Amino acid sequence: MIRLIVFLAAMMAVPELAVAQQLPTDLLNVPVDGSVAAWIIRTFGLLTILSVAPGILIMVTSFPRFIIAFSILRSGMGLSSTPSNMILLSLSLFMTFYVMSPTFDQAWQNGVQPLLANQINETEAVQRIAEPFRTFMAANTRDKDLALFVDLARERGQNIQTTDPIDYRVLIPAFMISEIRRGFEIGFLVVLPFLVIDLIVATITMAMGMMMLPPTSISLPFKILFFVLIDGWNLLVGSLVRSFS
Repeated sequence: MIRLIVFLAAMMAVPELAVAQQLPTDLLNVPVDGSVAAWIIRTFGLLTILSVAPGILIMVTSFPRFIIAFSILRSGMGLSSTPSNMILLSLSLFMTFYVMSPTFDQAWQNGVQPLLANQINETEAVQRIAEPFRTFMAANTRDKDLALFVDLARERGQNIQTTDPIDYRVLIPAFMISEIRRGFEIGFLVVLPFLVIDLIVATITMAMGMMMLPPTSISLPFKILFFVLIDGWNLLVGSLVRSFS
């Protein structure tokens, strides 16, 4: 038993050591020939980004559309806890990484790598990292939602840049409500066949006089069978991925 525990601990430590060797060793170390103030600002910015990473992931990526569609699917099928929240969140995260991988690659190559190589400063790195996300959000934001926040900003006396590049104060909230709207649109199309099955089963049970029998308990197996037969996960995930520009 002790040998097994030691073996598992060694197997878990090897990948961590390999990753540690791949990471730049001077990222969190005090520079020898550089400015201590710049190192402090860089470290503070890194820790700040890591602390707000979940919020950034929700605001500027495709995560809201995935999680809304999957949640509506589960509710439409009448399943309260299957698939579990962890499964839906994990699937949404991995699909988000899949859709956003070109954006992440551009941000890494254009901003993070030059910063780690001391080729650019922190201000220019932030601009280069944020530019691919700006392009992605602008391509997936409705003009009507963008015009709404531009008008609201002008009513409040704010000077907003509406031409390329669009101000983040306008683009991010417009992108979020656009994603929420599209998530509900896809969710409506997903839940509509299940609603038809519920109506058919309820009509049949009422015609047979089984008023005390909940129609959902009978329609649930049919909805699961229908979703499996049409290969619903394949269709839903494929439609969600293709819905992004």
